[in-house]
Amino acid sequence: MTKLPAGASVRAADLGDRLELARIAAFVAAQPGGTPFHLPAWGQATARATGQAFTLLLAERGGELAGILPLTTVRSRLFGTALVSTGFGVGGGPLGHDPAAQAALIDRALAIADAEGAPTIELRGGPAPEGAGWSLDSGRYLGFVRPIAADDAAELAAIPRKQRAEVRKALAADLEVVTGRSPRDRAEHFAVYGESVRNLGTPVFPPALFSEVLDAFGAEGADILTVRHAGRPVASVLSLYWRGTVYPYWGGGTRAARGLRANDALYFALMRHARGRGCTAFDFGRSKAGTGPAAFKKNWGFTPEPLSYATWTRDGAAPRDASPLNPKYRLKIAAWQRLPLAVANRIGPWIARGLG
Repeated sequence: MTKLPAGASVRAADLGDRLELARIAAFVAAQPGGTPFHLPAWGQATARATGQAFTLLLAERGGELAGILPLTTVRSRLFGTALVSTGFGVGGGPLGHDPAAQAALIDRALAIADAEGAPTIELRGGPAPEGAGWSLDSGRYLGFVRPIAADDAAELAAIPRKQRAEVRKALAADLEVVTGRSPRDRAEHFAVYGESVRNLGTPVFPPALFSEVLDAFGAEGADILTVRHAGRPVASVLSLYWRGTVYPYWGGGTRAARGLRANDALYFALMRHARGRGCTAFDFGRSKAGTGPAAFKKNWGFTPEPLSYATWTRDGAAPRDASPLNPKYRLKIAAWQRLPLAVANRIGPWIARGLG
């Protein structure tokens, strides 16, 4: 076990204590590597919506926070059990400036994995732990972040020529853009997102996941932007706003969206909307290397940056791999794409709540 300096300790946060939650949120906001997925609000909201368990480990010294590690215990009959930092997020991992504190947090996570019977720990960011069972994947996922331009003209100029032409056509089309958090906004978002992921061959998350995150982050921290054509939603995205960055997180389009260039209209409108909210950076999220979504983001002028994820696998256990790129899921994905949308949206949340 890693030892912290004298007077230091590791414990689970009291998630029912508002003062403690505020203290943790302030700590996350002060760390250069902090993300919205480190915040207690994220872990609590995703746990409420999916029924998974959330624990937030704190390393303290002299009454001050030295590091944190949010952990979601993701259980699935199909994909097994894993401790994920952070569940349903693309960021996480140990956070703080003290290497000894981070090592102690990892030791506690290993103890929790033993107690929970979890053969896998996934850290989505942060320094990679050393030791038996740990491996580092720095090539599967890419991140895409760039500054938001000062105005629409500069934003268009920042987009490579070919994609810029598509955006101009989208802006000239008869499309309506709306933003909000109302029941209608939420229903339209789920309808669009559900169709989008069904078409990709993956199950949709529970609608409660989107609502819980919206409610946890509040009007200042999350909203939905939807593009409609002839009154019908064709593209929609739920975004987070944190430390001057917009994170378009759960987004997609219907089959009609491509011909209408609705996705181009969607993300350009979101850049404009985020600029109006005071954001200066656009985090386009992660995509798997070599996929269509990664190419789409490159076409917008985003430079891909490899993301490093550390994974611990218990000796003798099979690595957990729920990625749709895994060849063993090819036939299942093809079958899912043929499901009627109503069926996919009914059974999909039961599966997706275990993806984490």
